[in-house]
Amino acid sequence: MDRWKGRVALVTGASVGIGAAIAKALVQHGMKVVGCARNVEQIEKLAAECVSGGYSGALFPYKCDLSVEDEVLSMFSWIKAQHKGVDVCINNAGLALPEPLLNGKASGWRTMMNVNVIGLSLCTREAFQSMKERNIDDGHIININSMSGHRVVNSAYTHFYTATKYAVTALTEGLRQELREAKTHIRATSISPGLVETEFAYRLFSENQDKASATYKSIKCLQPDDLANAVVYVLSAPPHVQIGDIQMRPVEQLT
Repeated sequence: MDRWKGRVALVTGASVGIGAAIAKALVQHGMKVVGCARNVEQIEKLAAECVSGGYSGALFPYKCDLSVEDEVLSMFSWIKAQHKGVDVCINNAGLALPEPLLNGKASGWRTMMNVNVIGLSLCTREAFQSMKERNIDDGHIININSMSGHRVVNSAYTHFYTATKYAVTALTEGLRQELREAKTHIRATSISPGLVETEFAYRLFSENQDKASATYKSIKCLQPDDLANAVVYVLSAPPHVQIGDIQMRPVEQLT
């Protein structure tokens, strides 16, 4: 990770869970991390913790709604003005809403598409342009995907969410191909976790918190730090090594 010291990473959805763990880990490794979310209060608290912890990097909170293109463009303009540009982009932000295919609300489907697919693609596009204009040839774009991007679980609540994650699988491979055609050495990686103990299930089952709690108690889940360690592993790979996809489940998870 020494080659990343002092360089700039963007982590979306950095306020809680996996995003917060990734942001903290990169700051510990000496990176300048822009952590964005719709609510930045928790990122501000994490930034203060990084300072008090004496970490060699720094965390910069930024308020951004990834479903609004103008806000994404403004964020990248701010990063350019304050930090010159992005060297690493971690597309972590994502959400699931309980909207089945047979009777779900189109508004919920659009929200999932706008964040999980369009927002991710906007950040990818702008991160690449940032790297290109500064002749950064060793950058990295990492998509935090899901095992739901590789198989369909028999749960009506998650079928549309699963479709968005299948899109992330396709987008990551498409990005890899376009980066090769552009003759760059910028790399693209998808990290696909199974069940991770975060606020995810509590948001999905907002009307049944007991069900969310039971989901996490059913097995020994992955922890956000496990995903942060995977990101560090990917970034630590030699420049000639392309890690396309990491699939990681709790040992006890069946599907």
